This record gives sequence, C-alpha cells and structure tokens, in this order.
Amino acid sequence: MATKLFVGSLPYTTTSDQLKEMFSKAGNVTEANVVTDKMTGRSRGFGFVEMAKEEDAKKAIDTLNGTEVEGRKIFVSEARPPRQDNFGSKSQSPGPEPAGQEKPPAED
Repeated sequence: MATKLFVGSLPYTTTSDQLKEMFSKAGNVTEANVVTDKMTGRSRGFGFVEMAKEEDAKKAIDTLNGTEVEGRKIFVSEARPPRQDNFGSKSQSPGPEPAGQEKPPAED
C-alpha cells in the first residue's frame, strides 16, 4: 500500500522532479509534488512524496530526515490526512474566523 510523506524545509528552488529523484534512492516513488503559491507560482518550501511501499517510506524517513539539501536541513515524516472543517471541505490549517463571525469569549 502506498504511503504519503510530508517533506518540509525544502529549498525554494527544489522542483517536483528533483524531489522525486531524491526519494527514488529509498524506493519506488509513485508521486512527488512541491507545493507552490497559487498567486506567484513560487515554491512554498514543502511538498509531498508518495512511496509505493510502506517499507520504502520508512527507509526514506530514516535516510533523508535531517539531511542537508542546498544548505537546508529537510524534515521528512509520514503525512497526516487533511482535516475536515465543519462544512465538509478539506483544510490544511484552521485559519482565522471569517470577518463578523468571531467566536464569543469563553465564560468563566
């Protein structure tokens, strides 16, 4: 079964192809994707790699976590599933409350 990994602290020049090549040394990479900003198209400094086998994913974590890539120590871990908000859509971070819908202060 495929295992998805989170890769953080990537150099902003890293491409998805480079990420795939880097992780292919640990095993069969199904997919590699560097996350980019929607407005500028520039890398956000993190990405996701899907390894074909769980053993390959563990090997990638063991061998690549903490290694230096272009002067930056990368962080590699098993990816967590995206969170679901109250409306059923996927959300990576909770973010601020929409204007005019702030939560009331908690009563003591």
